[in-house]
Amino acid sequence: MSKILITGGAGFIGSHVVRLFVNKYPHYEIYNLDKLTYAGNLENLKDIEASENYNFIKGDIVDQDFVQELFQAHKFDSVIHLAAESHVDRSISNPTEFIFANIVGTVNLLNVAKSIWDEDGNNIFYHVSTDEVYGSLGNEGLFEETTPYDPRSPYSASKASSDHLARAYWHTFNVPIKISNCSNNYGSHQFPEKLIPLMINNIQHNKSLPVYGAGENVRDWLWVVDHARAIDVVFHNGKIGETYNIGGHNEWKNLDLIHLLCDIMDEKLAREEGTSRELITFVKDRAGHDMRYAIDSSKIEKELGWIPSITFEQGLEQTVDWYLENKEWLDRVTSGAYQEYYSAQYQ
Repeated sequence: MSKILITGGAGFIGSHVVRLFVNKYPHYEIYNLDKLTYAGNLENLKDIEASENYNFIKGDIVDQDFVQELFQAHKFDSVIHLAAESHVDRSISNPTEFIFANIVGTVNLLNVAKSIWDEDGNNIFYHVSTDEVYGSLGNEGLFEETTPYDPRSPYSASKASSDHLARAYWHTFNVPIKISNCSNNYGSHQFPEKLIPLMINNIQHNKSLPVYGAGENVRDWLWVVDHARAIDVVFHNGKIGETYNIGGHNEWKNLDLIHLLCDIMDEKLAREEGTSRELITFVKDRAGHDMRYAIDSSKIEKELGWIPSITFEQGLEQTVDWYLENKEWLDRVTSGAYQEYYSAQYQ
């Protein structure tokens, strides 16, 4: 039986990965390690928490002694490392927190893997990263696995550093790493500080929809379920030491995306067409705001056979439906009520 540690498994992307692995691989023992910060929510995993092959551990990867003791106690075969501070705005207001979580935390995991795993063992250290490490594109071109790194925010700089460290541990210490860099994810269970759930929540409550600058910034959007599927494929079939870019072939200007979302919400809420668009408010642009991200996913498609399973319009409508059907989840998350409950339960 494989024992896999998934860090950050109570978060947005992490919870989808945990759910997929628990359900698809009943012969694996899945350990979800999460600090349960504002973005880590065990309600995301209510549907699988009673599964025999699922285990939750509350802890902080920045605590080196804790990580060492955890590995020694459970003898994990592999790690899928998703734990990270991930919101660019928060990294601008508090860069130090991102340095500790994203760099020191990653190094602690790599050090323990290096010290415990046998070089001839069948182990995998899978580091999940972002396309933001590549910087900003102009009107043309795509991020490839060989694109030079050019991070522009404390968040992307911290993720770039952790990518480099993972590769360094592979080349220097033979820690068997795999890396993937993904585009913007969207879908269910995302904390509502991110663009799509924020807009859905604000539209429901007739609040303003803040748009940075002129809304011309372009992002490539990837349905989180498809990202979890890609992680599954890379984990099982990707080559040790390789990097795989994961994108949705799906570029949207922020303003165009918000217009589409407003129109979907007007229809779902039986409002007059154009009502939600009136809530759009343009605000001062974010410092160091990258203009365009777009990923070339041809490597993972050609080598591993992964492709996105649905269109953005299909995924966005499913996402809207989920948030509208789970208003209690959204209310609890925005109020912080769930944090108090789980903090008391997992001391």
